[in-house]
Amino acid sequence: MRYGKEHKEATRQRIIEAAGRRLKRDGIDGSGVATLMADAGLTNGAFYAHFASKEDLVATAVADQVRTQYEGLQAVAPGRAGVEQLVRAYLSAEHRDNPEDGCPSAALLDEIGRCSDATKQAYTDAVLAFIDDIASRLAPRDPQSARAKTLSIYALLVGTLQLSRALADRRLADEVLEQGIHNALAALDAIQQG
Repeated sequence: MRYGKEHKEATRQRIIEAAGRRLKRDGIDGSGVATLMADAGLTNGAFYAHFASKEDLVATAVADQVRTQYEGLQAVAPGRAGVEQLVRAYLSAEHRDNPEDGCPSAALLDEIGRCSDATKQAYTDAVLAFIDDIASRLAPRDPQSARAKTLSIYALLVGTLQLSRALADRRLADEVLEQGIHNALAALDAIQQG
């Protein structure tokens, strides 16, 4: 039975979304094609109708996850208040404890660094779109001036979340999140003052 173009695209998107969740939960190396396809309710045989390789799926899924994160940014309040809302949600215990539903950077950054140039470029493009949106909220008259500082704050958030996830002592992990919020908000204030 042949399916129409819409069905094929919907199936492809289902694979991408399922892969994004699995990759964030188990990592790139810990997620084989069979598992990724099973998560989408499909067999291995259907994989190559949608992707040239696992690397192709990984690049697509990672970029899709960052785009989804970016789209979520549109739901927060405008300006600095929205960025603070984002910081607090990002460095929350809920986000820390549910990596499959969270940020692809915090879940996959070390593995993305070992991926192909195509995957790194897909990730870079998606992250920069996210960063540029935040920079335009913080410095609407000259967002380019805030880009590097905003990227540094993003790195602070990602690293803080990764460290909090890695700590066995839950109280210490919570303290790391709280200090991360404090540090990120201080850095945001510095952008707006400078």
